[in-house]
Amino acid sequence: MKAIEFENVTFRYEEDSPFVIQKLNFSVEEGEFVAVLGHNGSGKSTLARLSNGLLVPDAGAVRVFGVTLSDETMFEARKNVGVVFQNPDNQTVATIVEDDVAFGAENVGLPREEIGKRIDFALRAVGMQDYRNATVARLSGGQKQRIAIAGVLALKPRVVILDESTAMLDPRGRREIVDVVTRLNKEEGITVVLITHFMEEALLADRAVVMNRGEIVMQGKPAEIFERQEELLTYNLALPRIGVICNSLRAAGMPVENTLDAEVLAEEIAKCV
Repeated sequence: MKAIEFENVTFRYEEDSPFVIQKLNFSVEEGEFVAVLGHNGSGKSTLARLSNGLLVPDAGAVRVFGVTLSDETMFEARKNVGVVFQNPDNQTVATIVEDDVAFGAENVGLPREEIGKRIDFALRAVGMQDYRNATVARLSGGQKQRIAIAGVLALKPRVVILDESTAMLDPRGRREIVDVVTRLNKEEGITVVLITHFMEEALLADRAVVMNRGEIVMQGKPAEIFERQEELLTYNLALPRIGVICNSLRAAGMPVENTLDAEVLAEEIAKCV
């Protein structure tokens, strides 16, 4: 079943401004992990906001689990599709972790006992159960973003969209978040849409989609996408670091094969020594 489906979707922010998305057809299957790549201004964040009704298309239709988004269906759609944004500080609404995680569940009127269960589930899911009574302001950037994800999970959405959610984090924080969403996808069956410009983050996805000027210009398995190096460069996208290393080694005279697996690369290097 399609979790999210765009049919000929067109959108612009102001009446006289250029279209950001134009006649876009795009879908995500339930349980799939999709990475959406693209440079700034390619339409990635607009796609995220259209997916749960934060923005409304000028033309075309957006469907969530087969239901077309409208004023009447928006509330249910937002329970099914949770979005985690770039800056965790902008998503903080309470001083204490458990209060912050509970905020969304309280707003939809869940009973107190159920809210408590959902806080437990969400904090365990992101590995932050030991921080339940911690002060949010004292957490690291990666920990704050994990709490932001927990707040979304407390609503038990079927889809989680991360809109550049690792952009403001250091490498360790980025790994933490990618590990969390990968586990949620594999163990909890949650559909994940990871919007990013870090090419390494796309490696764990089932499918990678490249956007440019509001259109999908490439899509397929991450390994297939990253083999098209020259084409990626035309869209201002760089190879993952391991791809750059492979190219550099070949340029230095070491005949290693292209790979996105660090262990395979190590074996290739060992053969050449």
